[in-house]
Amino acid sequence: MIKIAGLYAITPDEASTDLLLAKVEAALQGGVSILQYRNKQASHQLRTRQARAILPLCRDYQVPLIINDSIKLCLALDADGVHLGADDGNLQVARTRLGSNKILGVSCYNRFELAESAQEAGADYVAFGACFSSSTKPNAPVASLDLFKRAQAQLKIPSVAIGGITLENATQVINARASAIAVINAIFSADDITLTAQQFIKFFSHDINQSNII
Repeated sequence: MIKIAGLYAITPDEASTDLLLAKVEAALQGGVSILQYRNKQASHQLRTRQARAILPLCRDYQVPLIINDSIKLCLALDADGVHLGADDGNLQVARTRLGSNKILGVSCYNRFELAESAQEAGADYVAFGACFSSSTKPNAPVASLDLFKRAQAQLKIPSVAIGGITLENATQVINARASAIAVINAIFSADDITLTAQQFIKFFSHDINQSNII
């Protein structure tokens, strides 16, 4: 049973595998709950090499590894799951290809109806964003924090907040009942990645989202 809650780290676009691994291990040492491998700039070969190198680290720290946008890579590595955009193919087909033991996460942007459809198709969690201005996706639609309260009330699966989340604004999405917060730059661009991850984790109370287990 994997719990989708707490700090969800997403890797930056990093060409150096050695540097990426050092950053990932620092984040894992800080206590992240979930790690997503994402590199939009890399070739297929580099993505495969980096994801394959990260997987043993995640196993060592008992943190699930989610692969961004590639069911094929997820299955080839036997990673823990995949994260797809709402328009990245048929979600029911994705669920069938992954089987019941892999995590399926889906980006739903600022549209609650996409989250409802994703849940119906078998998604294990949905993500809403951008919650705040994001340097990773500067043109992303703004997602109201009310989406998380609605998700808590109307969905049976966890909701993840993403987009521009920092130490200064993280409590806003946590208080809005997001199950987890997904962070890229605020962690991986920090001078002390481990300490920054620990600071994010402190925002979560002990009993928050105890029911969000898949």
